[in-house]
Amino acid sequence: MIGAMTARVGLSAAGIRHGYQGLSVLDGIDLSVPAGQVTVLVGPSGCGKSTMLGILGGLIRPDAGTVAITGTPAEDCLNPLTYVFQDFALLPWRSVEGNVALVLEHTEMPAAARAQRVAEVLELTGLSDFATAWPRQLSGGMRQRVGIARALAVRPAVLLMDEPLSALDAQTRDLLLEEFVRMIAATGLTTVYVTHNLGEATRLGQQIVVLGRRPGRVRQILTIDRPLAERLPGDDDLARVEAELWTLLRADALAAERELVHD
Repeated sequence: MIGAMTARVGLSAAGIRHGYQGLSVLDGIDLSVPAGQVTVLVGPSGCGKSTMLGILGGLIRPDAGTVAITGTPAEDCLNPLTYVFQDFALLPWRSVEGNVALVLEHTEMPAAARAQRVAEVLELTGLSDFATAWPRQLSGGMRQRVGIARALAVRPAVLLMDEPLSALDAQTRDLLLEEFVRMIAATGLTTVYVTHNLGEATRLGQQIVVLGRRPGRVRQILTIDRPLAERLPGDDDLARVEAELWTLLRADALAAERELVHD
């Protein structure tokens, strides 16, 4: 079962610079992602949050700088760096369990072991009763759960999440956020989470990295030294951190509305 073994791996980025068509998007980013913690990237539109996530995950080669994995992935880790995107990207002709099993089919795992792992992640994500359902039968929140289950099936060392709740309605977003809290707390999984939502940032983030507007640079890093399971909606301490984040971001957010987005 996915557990604390996944927490042995972190990430380290040094001197990251990147641009598009001569436009500087990230400039001199140094960042440490601690093993077993949730690092949240926040900032105004166009500051390069998603670009930075892509660089951390190896999808984008930076113009300058390096990214390194710190620590050693567990032996049963099939993919050290795994993404959850805004788009659910489910195959409509596959059932829930079929979509989750897809990421295991290219491996040498015996069929019984694959089936057991699929069953484990379906249970973890609350999908066991929907294993044979088709994507078209599921709500947006349930489809995103399938995407998360699929990501967890490879037992990643680091989970990279790019605004995974942004396409959902407010009620579904709040419910799924609580599920994220439960799952991440249960697994101890190193996570990098990109969001515009400061409430999400304070609910999940143990390290919140504030990027300034283009070119993105680290303005400040806030830490919340409190277990995820002990954070509750409406918590006064979290509200104070959220207000501090908005104070840091407000001027940049207003200016970013008038700029070309590369986020």
